[in-house]
Amino acid sequence: MGSLVGVDVGGTFTDLVLIDAETGALRLAKTPTTAENQSGGVLAALDEAGAAGPEIDLIVHGTTATTNAVLERRFAKTGLITTEGFRDVLELGRRTRPKPYGMTGTHRPIIPRDLRLEVPERMDASGRVVTPLDEAAVEEAARRLLDAGCEAAVIHFLHSYANPAHEKRAAEIVSALWPNPYVIAGHELLSESREYERGVTAAVSAAVRPLLERYLGALRAALAARGYAGDVLVVNGNGGMVSAAHVAREAAKTVMSGPASGVIAAAAIGRAAGAPDLITCDMGGTSTDVALIRGAAPALSSEIELDYALPIHVPMVDVRTVGAGGGSIARVSAAGLLEIGPESAGAVPGPICYGRGGVRPTISDANLLLGRLDPAGLKSVEGGVPVSRVAAIFEEEIGAPLGLDATGAAAAVIRVANAKMAGAIRMVSVSLGADPRDFALFAFGGAGPLHASALAKEMGAPRVLVPARPGVTNALGCALADIRHDFTATLNRPLDALDIAEAHAVLAEQAARGEALLARERAPIRARRHVHAAEMQFAGQSHVLTVPLAGAEPSLDALREGFAAAYLARFGIELTGARVNLVSLSTSVIGLRPPLDLSRLIDPAGRRGSLREAETGRRPVFFDGAWHETPVYRREWLPAEFRLEGPAVIGQMDSTVLIEPGDRAAGDALGNIFIEVAA
Repeated sequence: MGSLVGVDVGGTFTDLVLIDAETGALRLAKTPTTAENQSGGVLAALDEAGAAGPEIDLIVHGTTATTNAVLERRFAKTGLITTEGFRDVLELGRRTRPKPYGMTGTHRPIIPRDLRLEVPERMDASGRVVTPLDEAAVEEAARRLLDAGCEAAVIHFLHSYANPAHEKRAAEIVSALWPNPYVIAGHELLSESREYERGVTAAVSAAVRPLLERYLGALRAALAARGYAGDVLVVNGNGGMVSAAHVAREAAKTVMSGPASGVIAAAAIGRAAGAPDLITCDMGGTSTDVALIRGAAPALSSEIELDYALPIHVPMVDVRTVGAGGGSIARVSAAGLLEIGPESAGAVPGPICYGRGGVRPTISDANLLLGRLDPAGLKSVEGGVPVSRVAAIFEEEIGAPLGLDATGAAAAVIRVANAKMAGAIRMVSVSLGADPRDFALFAFGGAGPLHASALAKEMGAPRVLVPARPGVTNALGCALADIRHDFTATLNRPLDALDIAEAHAVLAEQAARGEALLARERAPIRARRHVHAAEMQFAGQSHVLTVPLAGAEPSLDALREGFAAAYLARFGIELTGARVNLVSLSTSVIGLRPPLDLSRLIDPAGRRGSLREAETGRRPVFFDGAWHETPVYRREWLPAEFRLEGPAVIGQMDSTVLIEPGDRAAGDALGNIFIEVAA
């Protein structure tokens, strides 16, 4: 038996967890992300962990390659062939505006208008042919796109979810002319109504597929050169994973890959620790990602709008992002307001304290000035940067405009950053009908445990759960993720006109497709699970609710009762007598992978017998307007199931945990820390 590797590429650091399959022993690595070619950071992390290719059985990878490509609009040149009269669907969208007030802001569609070509064809909403497909026009359009230098092509026809025959034939014609496999028929990725959302999803997938395929191809070649003979699995935004050999075919599903893996790890750790209801707060170097977990199951969404007018309609873990990470840059605006992010110092040049050329104040620098970070423990260049230099920059850029000294400026930066992150947490919890007081705050990422207690106080959560390895939790999530394939089909029928046998046939067909895909995966699977759901609404409504189904053959009464329960849980009221519509049916086919022993995340052999033996020193730390002499502990040395009262600082390789004055912290057998927050 060899080893399992989980590796997550973040905006600032690339994190790696290597787990020995026989002993359960861990090796960890944290290296700067190489933005120009993310595979460089992955290889450097393997080197830091001392991982040789032949000793590794499986590598599971969470990537930001597609997310960054979308946010930065760094796409492969892509063309669109669509129904005559509908070339502007991607630009018209839903008539929203970039900014709610005033006629300001711009929208740049994924595919420019000159590369969106129309051909005669038309289906109606029932799938009947209104206008036959003009095959000669399809061939001519394909040649025009090739002449324009397009690398990828999207076939997106009206109502193809009801009858994909025209899309299939057009894809055959284009593929015969196209010099590469980057031809996508929209119904293959997403077979549901709403032409705009379906078109944007297909366009995103086509535009990032060449980039993702080149990146994964280069990574697999580099790993093979090191003697690695296994597969590379890639985590999708739904929290499951698929083989790198065919993940690029549905590239849009890898958007939010990295954040999703962290939520999967949080759900598993929360379940094992007896805390199934969590609000996760993943604060890394670039951003903070927030998600909701109920009953150890992450909230999923079939509609994520990553940027203005970029709705991606594939099942994903419902993660909301705010631009406040350890590397987020602080500034005083022309109006005299202190602002944090969304601009980040990233991995290069990074925060000032990392000594890689950063000269602008960041959240990490503020934590350093307040005594919360150990200058000697930072992932900085040799020798680091003097604290006095960081203080001088803070005093000049933040303190002088606001009338504060360096300490006051740093404290102000932390307060504003916490308020910004707390707002994101409220947005997630309230939008999903949850009260933060009923949840524990699960704090991870390199910077999350530094801010967790303050955030919990801000939002009213009674306690915080910090996992054993918060700084590499996303990489751990890669190792924990199951294999998962999702399918959705639109029916769009009122329940009182639905043939339930048709619904049963759709769910059975989706399950069969998923099982066929699972059979192609090379990773070990211990069991299989099918999860079915329906998207439903009252007739005349725009938005839908997801209704879990107990099996693949629900009755009409079960659908009706399930929707009523979902509506009551979300809105707190019952509406009787209104006509209910079944919009779509979905199936998730999940291959459950062997479990990991979470108790080995901190080596039991390293623990000391008392808190005093785990203490490495004391230093002044700034809390609530005053300096406090604060004990500093090494996380790996803390006794099992310890108890202590703040203030305290707990340091480890991948993160720092801050216990504020009045808070009470306790460890558990798995190496987690629970913090009871002072009122």
